[in-house]
Formats: sequence, C-alpha cells, structure tokens
Amino acid sequence: MTTETDKTDNTNLDGLTELATLVSAAQDALTDDMVTRLSSVFSEGVTLLDRLVRNEGVVHLLRELDRPENQKFLVSLSNAFTAASQDLATAPPAKGGVLGLCKLGCDPGTQEGLRLVSLLCAHLSDSMREMHRRGE
Repeated sequence: MTTETDKTDNTNLDGLTELATLVSAAQDALTDDMVTRLSSVFSEGVTLLDRLVRNEGVVHLLRELDRPENQKFLVSLSNAFTAASQDLATAPPAKGGVLGLCKLGCDPGTQEGLRLVSLLCAHLSDSMREMHRRGE
C-alpha cells in the first residue's frame, strides 16, 4: 500500500532523473569549444549586468521608464518610428531647396515635433544646470 508521501517522493525522483538525463545529454552534445564559449558569454553577461546595476544613472533611468506615462511615451515613440519608416520608404525623395523647407515648416506635425524636441532640450538643460549647482 503506497501513501501520498511515497507518490510525491517518486514524482520528485522521476523529475530529478529526467533532469540528470537532460544534463548528461547536454554534456554529450557540447564540445569543449562550445562549453568555453558559453561560459565566456555567461561571464560577460554577468559582468555587464553588474555594471548596469552599479550605474546610478542607468538605475534611475530604469525607474523613470517604469512610470506609466513614460511607458506610454515609449510606445508612442516606437509607433512613430515605425510609421515614419513606412512614410519615408513610400514618399518620393525630397526636392530640396528653401521652398520645400518652408513648406515642411508649415506642417503642423513638423511644428509639434520641433516643440517636443525644444521642450526635451529645455528640461535636459535645466536638469544639467541643477546637477552642476548641487556639485553632482
């Protein structure tokens, strides 16, 4: 008569046996060069992760990117890249000249884009001045 504990132990042992078989098969399939390369990639990955975690600016950026409004901004930005890429691929080449530039400048989308870049630069400038005032 088997108990519930015996069944659980058998299931755990079966799982460990399957895992050991998988590891053994992986060892047989990998050459020494592959193992060396995998360990090198893993080591470099851990080193990169350590550098990223120790970088105060990257950690701050990741925290900011986690905010819902910034996530929406990133989605909008990625959608804009896709749309702009498609528009550019299907549009005829620009003729150039001052008149073309003036026409482009009259486009509301161009004006909004310039406003976005202007605001971004203004906030960046203010932030950098404040950091230097505090001696950071």
